[in-house]
Amino acid sequence: MSTTLSPPAVLAWRDYDPDACELPGMFLGELALPGTLEGESERLWQLGARRVRLPGAVDLRGDAGPGRAAGTVAALSLVRDLTARAVLVEWDLVLDPAEPAGAWQVLSHLQPPRTLAGPDGCDEALRAWRRGHYLCKCLWRKGPGFVQIRDRRWGELRRFTADEPEYERTIERLAYGAPAASVPAAVLDDFRSEKLVLDVGPLAWWVPYRISRWLQESMTI
Repeated sequence: MSTTLSPPAVLAWRDYDPDACELPGMFLGELALPGTLEGESERLWQLGARRVRLPGAVDLRGDAGPGRAAGTVAALSLVRDLTARAVLVEWDLVLDPAEPAGAWQVLSHLQPPRTLAGPDGCDEALRAWRRGHYLCKCLWRKGPGFVQIRDRRWGELRRFTADEPEYERTIERLAYGAPAASVPAAVLDDFRSEKLVLDVGPLAWWVPYRISRWLQESMTI
């Protein structure tokens, strides 16, 4: 089963500001995403995209089959990778109504969606998401012989550092979604316990982004 399914074509503009986007030459049009998902955020950036709108809504309700899971993971991956580049992403999110009210916080490091639906209290949750969002909120980096995750989604800094090679291999495997059974169970359980992985149907998806633009000096982050 392929997990590199690209989302449908996106709309893109050369500027963040809606008024500036109305000027001639600022609209890049409807852009297809025919390549591997891993490279699409870079391609959009090189084309000059600074504001990107995804079609439809990212739907996390219920048990997703393989096809819907792949599409959902692809859309989330694009939102994550564009957020890492500080691109303004316009997207909509539907959470499972059965999830607890704070389920949105797992994704709170991403560019806040335009609309949020699902559990009770979504309007207030979306306002909190917008108020609390900033770049570098949940990221991972690779050093010589180790990987480190720095996570501020819950208000305080949480750090997770691993020097075992299987952790890095698992992150790379899960970056754009992979069947949960295809990675070491013990490593996956560690990531799940820290809410660093999101289960979407049969797929497990890596939540943090690898930063492309630092908000301030990396040592401060």
